[in-house]
Amino acid sequence: MAVWDDLVGQERVTDQLAAAARDADALVTVEEAGRAAVSGSAPASMSASRMTHAWLFTGPPGSGRSTAARAFAAALQCVSPDRALGGAPGCGFCDGCHTAMVGTHADVEVVRTDLLSIGVKETRDLVRRASMSPAGGRWQVIVLEDADRLTEGAGNVLLKAVEEPAPRTVWLLCAPSIEDVLPTIRSRCRLLTLRTPATSAVADMLVRRDGIEPAAAGAAARATQGHIGRARRLATDERARARRAAVLKLPLRIDDIGGCLRSAQELIDAAGEDAKQVAEEVDAKETEELRAALGAAAGTGGRLPRGTAGVMKDLQDKQKRRSTRTQRDSLDLALSDLTGFYRDVLALQLGSAVELANEDVRDSVQRIATGSTAERTLRRIEAVLACRQALDRNVAPLLAVEAMTAALRAS
Repeated sequence: MAVWDDLVGQERVTDQLAAAARDADALVTVEEAGRAAVSGSAPASMSASRMTHAWLFTGPPGSGRSTAARAFAAALQCVSPDRALGGAPGCGFCDGCHTAMVGTHADVEVVRTDLLSIGVKETRDLVRRASMSPAGGRWQVIVLEDADRLTEGAGNVLLKAVEEPAPRTVWLLCAPSIEDVLPTIRSRCRLLTLRTPATSAVADMLVRRDGIEPAAAGAAARATQGHIGRARRLATDERARARRAAVLKLPLRIDDIGGCLRSAQELIDAAGEDAKQVAEEVDAKETEELRAALGAAAGTGGRLPRGTAGVMKDLQDKQKRRSTRTQRDSLDLALSDLTGFYRDVLALQLGSAVELANEDVRDSVQRIATGSTAERTLRRIEAVLACRQALDRNVAPLLAVEAMTAALRAS
């Protein structure tokens, strides 16, 4: 299986990345690639997607930005014997490809965050890592999956490394759009824009990779409108399906102010439950591992050595911030489902010949469509989007959702 197989519906991007990985074999350093890109003196055999030292992967949520970046990292480290004979990089079977894809390659650093932002300290550590020569691979590759979460200070730290890259270091940055990255950084990166894959392609992948029944895979792909990660979770997690079903009942339950407030509280409670589940799955393990590393030996009552309380406090603060992000992400997912519901309502009102995302609740969609107008539906979609923007501005979640449900009723 080639490293590109999980990059669904992105044939153009795959071709460009494969060509760049192939061109990389002819380069001595990515510094040379950067100079060639700026001066226009690159070899004529190189395509417009030739190798360079910094890349920016953008695209809507679920399009596969990080998947593309990780696949490219693996292709750059590919050591297949066929490659020396002119074969395509990224075989998926050699040691370079395999270790890069599973996250154990010494020269591929994949950075993702469970927190709301990436700060200066973490970025400086990353820049120090990027300055090192490869331990054994072809390139030192840094995959930053959440480049949009860099604080302004962290972005300025990263800028220096991207402006003056180490000779054999490649930066692969991922963000929803170019506007989410500092202009000074994005101007030094080669941009690759991914698109939302077709629902049929996502369904095929769920069947092929995860063994999902075709009918369930198709329903999940339609419900998430081609969002690969959400489609997989919806198809495999009964709790995710139950939460989505609860969200899609909200438009039918806001006939009065009491219903609005109850619905808002239920959304917040569901998001809190998601955060709690993550904490139960991750926090206890993290805490126990850190306690063991600090020397909290058995038979001592679990007491930590002197001077280590601050380390434990740092972990607890990190876990608290992660819980906040998990709750925000869960709320954002619910709001996405709600937007999809009203999009289907609008499609029926306008007589559009489009596939409904929520075919499984068509009766509810039809009921709302019949009882309102397209103008009211547009105002309701705007109310949901306003709630998402309020959450981005750190408005208290309950207040933001209550304002949204009240606006949905009034529209």
